This record gives sequence, C-alpha cells and structure tokens, in this order.
Amino acid sequence: MVKTKTQFVCQNCGVSYPKWTGKCDNCGEWNSLVEQVAQSVGKSAVAKSLSSGKVLAPQTMQSISVAESTARLSTGIDDLDVVLGGGILPGGVVLLAGQPGIGKSTLLLQVTSHIAESTPVLYASGEESASQVKLRAERLGANEREQLSFVASTSADDIAATIRSGAYKLVIIDSIQTLSLDEITSAPGSVSQITNSSNVVIRAAKESGAAVVLVGHVTKEGSIAGPKVLEHLVDVVLQFEGDRYGGFKVVRAVKNRFGSTSEAAIFEMYEQGLRVVENPSAALLAERQNADGSVVMATLEGTRPLLVEIQALVNPTSFGYPKRTASGFDLNRLNLLIAVLERRTKLNLSDKDIYVNVVGGLKLADPAADLAVCMAIASASAGRRLDDGIVVFGEVGLGGEIRSVQSVDRRISEAKKLGFTQAIAPKYSSDKTFIKGVGDLRQALIDYLQK
Repeated sequence: MVKTKTQFVCQNCGVSYPKWTGKCDNCGEWNSLVEQVAQSVGKSAVAKSLSSGKVLAPQTMQSISVAESTARLSTGIDDLDVVLGGGILPGGVVLLAGQPGIGKSTLLLQVTSHIAESTPVLYASGEESASQVKLRAERLGANEREQLSFVASTSADDIAATIRSGAYKLVIIDSIQTLSLDEITSAPGSVSQITNSSNVVIRAAKESGAAVVLVGHVTKEGSIAGPKVLEHLVDVVLQFEGDRYGGFKVVRAVKNRFGSTSEAAIFEMYEQGLRVVENPSAALLAERQNADGSVVMATLEGTRPLLVEIQALVNPTSFGYPKRTASGFDLNRLNLLIAVLERRTKLNLSDKDIYVNVVGGLKLADPAADLAVCMAIASASAGRRLDDGIVVFGEVGLGGEIRSVQSVDRRISEAKKLGFTQAIAPKYSSDKTFIKGVGDLRQALIDYLQK
C-alpha cells in the first residue's frame, strides 16, 4: 500500500511543516498546526510555467475604456454608503467582519432587501438553512422581494459558477469560512480552504462584474479569522464593532480601495433591524448626571464629531495591589495617564482602585481622550466636579503638557450644537472665545475642578 503523505499547516500564517510542533516558528502561534493531506505534484509549478506562459498584450492608460456600468449600488443607508466610498462598486469584493451575534447577517439582509427592489441579488448562506433566513427576512420585511434569491451551499465551485453566470449584480456569501473546494482535502475554515475559495470567488466576481460581499468571522482577539492574505485579496474590509447586547454598533472601513478609511456609520439594534443613530451625541448624553468623575469629551468617529461621557470611579483599594479597569479605553494607556497624574500633580493614586468607563459601549482610540480621562480620574479622586456646559479634549504628554489634536473646529461645532459654552482644550487652538486653553495638566486641574 502507498502511504498517504501528510503535512502540518499553520492556520494562522499558512506555513507547512513535515511534523507537528506545538508552536509555529514563522508566526509564533501555539497549537495552530493542523494535519492535512499533502497535494501530489508531478512536475514543479516553476517548471510548468516555463513552457505554459505566453506573451501578454499590454494597453496604454489612454486606450483603456471605463465601462458605463460602474455606477455604484446604493445600500439604502446613507451613512453606510459614505463608509463604502459612495456605495457598492460593481465587480468589487467587500469583506464584512465582526463578533458573532453583532448583526452582520441582519445588516446585509437589510441592504439586499433595498437593492433587490431594482436589481437581482443572490444571498448564499453556508451557515443557515432557507427557513432560518426566511424567518429573519419576515422580521425585517425583506420576504416579498421578487429579485432576492437564496441558496444554501458550502461549495465555492458552485457559488463561483453562479456568479459567472451573470444573473446577479450582487452576491452575499455568509460566510467565507464555511466554503470549501472539492480539490482541497482540508476542512472548511482552514488556511488553504479560505485562501483558495476566496480566490475562486474573487476571480468570478471580476470576470462577471458582479459585486460580492463576504462575511468573515473574527478570532477571540478581535482580528479577522483566517490568513492575512484574505484582507489583501478583497477591495474593501469593513469592521463591525460594538457590544452584542446593547449600546451603539459602529461600522468602519479598515481598508478601502474606492474611498476613505476615516469614515464610520453608527447603528442601534431594534426588533425591525439596525437603524442609523441620527444624533448619537444627544443620545449618549441624554441620561447624564453631572457628578464627580463625569466628564464630557469631544471625540471623532471617522470624520464625524461625537460627544461622549467618560466616567471614572476612584476607591481605596482593599488589596495590596490596586486594580485598574477600563471599559472602552485602552488599559495600557490608562496606566500611563495614571503615572503622569501621580508624577506631574499632587494626586496620590498608588493605593486607589480606578475604574474608567466610556458610556454607550464605544471604544475610544482618539488621543484627544487623554485630558478627559485624566480630569475624570482627578474629579473622582478629589470629589470635585466640572462646571455645567464644559467639554474637554486634548492629548497629554509624559511631561504633563497638553498637546494639540486634529479637527478642533468640528469638535467645537458639535459642542455648540448641543448647548455647551466652554471647552477645555490645548491653548494653541484658534477659537479663543469658546476654548479655555490649558498648557499643562496641573493647570487644568487647579483652574477648572470646582467644589
């Protein structure tokens, strides 16, 4: 009997090994090697290419004609169109990734329901049956669209053939991790299956001019599951973030060949599906109580200004090592800011438990949140609060200096719209009437924390 040759392939980076090892030497991941049957090859791929290649006929840039059918497909959600760069481009491939249960399938069914009013759309699911998708479609009001078709399949070959038929202008594949090719023996979701299945689907999309949206899973660390090459193959990568059980959900572009990556769409989940939050600042501040430890910060979600409440709670620790907890804010950054507060001001926080929360389930990555977090901690520690009508933003350096931030005018405009009268911000800002400029952290705490 001929012994079947096997190899061990890393599910994170795709490197193969002749025997199993606990750790991948290439990417450093543990327990990521999966046994697969080695593909039998007669002649090497390099040797075959020497005789099978042909001379290509290049075109000049002036001779290339742009097809008239490149009008984008509107999703029916204006904010999502902005994130996509104006809509879904024909022939483009979009990868939508997010935590399980956050609403990826719900959002895509709402989008297909709108597009299917005038354009044939195919929804291909490898995770759910037709009856399961029908129940969701009835809840969202998408069950009566005659141009919305559905197939339940996990075969990448069959789905690619359907795309090449040209019968559909938009194809939704839920999800890419469930697809498999017949020629590959590994299980669905492995590196080889995801890489080859996505290549087959993308090639079919480019040939037929149909737009394709792929749903992607994420790992427990939050990154997109599968090989990193998947993100390079597609044209647009959308990240669906937020809390599964409540709060706002944000869709932002991580990669976009057809538009900006600085835009974001903010949604809220209802029984009838996802709805755009028209005025998220007002919704986030509706239940705010101006107490110690509460600070309103002007941040940016993409290019959209947003006012959010940052809360801090400071308690004497009951243990030898104080606890620091952050929800919606980077914990390492919080520890750094606490060190700056202790070094550059007279606050003693070494024996205090500190908890910081960003209201609404948002996750802040804006450097301008530094000053608001510091003032919230100082306010909670001293039992003092900021005056009503004050909004805060600014980056804090290690020397305690307050550094300038981007898009100050947008932040101020949003604050004025909601009735705020002052802003504690870097002193180098242009609007001297609205902004109370501060140069360092110590000055900000002394001048603006009232009893």
